[in-house]
Amino acid sequence: MTETPLTAVALSCTLKPSPSSSSSDLMAQQYLDALAEHDVSGSLVRVVDHDVRPGVERDMGDGDAWPTIRSQVVAAEVLVVVTPTWMGHMSSVAQRVLERLDAEISETREDGNPLMYGKVAVVGVVGNEDGAHKITADLYQALDDAGFTVPAQGGTYWNGEAMHTTDYDELEETPEATASALSAAAANAAHLARLLRDRPYPSGG
Repeated sequence: MTETPLTAVALSCTLKPSPSSSSSDLMAQQYLDALAEHDVSGSLVRVVDHDVRPGVERDMGDGDAWPTIRSQVVAAEVLVVVTPTWMGHMSSVAQRVLERLDAEISETREDGNPLMYGKVAVVGVVGNEDGAHKITADLYQALDDAGFTVPAQGGTYWNGEAMHTTDYDELEETPEATASALSAAAANAAHLARLLRDRPYPSGG
């Protein structure tokens, strides 16, 4: 019997609309490439290219693009969220993604569990200033609140030297520490997603 393949969706929360080069896009694609090594196929969404309306509902109406992105998140077993660092915080796009995911806290399945139970989330942070640990912690907490499960060492980051102008996507090669952490996060995400698919969380009643 052939095992059903796993899928992932990576949300790049860059502030730069396409076709501008994006460090967040690069790290998000690196995550998808690493997940592919564990037989997880995926797609990348640059959120800023879509009209995601402010709010905390599943659908804010009037041309809101979030329902289409949300459908990809619902269909996938693994969610990747990558954000740049601006003034020590995640981007406003990443914050909006979290605000829209807030609606999932009250969405339940037939077994009584939140809709996102059984889905795994990993994160990435890029930037030329400090803040990666704080941003990672904020992302972990919000994604956990929404029902996602974060695997062991489920994130990676790159902070360039303070006050310099080189971006992650301008490096000649990815630093070993960042690449190693990303590889581990992807491997753990694929492993955990398979475990949760085969052994779901107990029913919430």
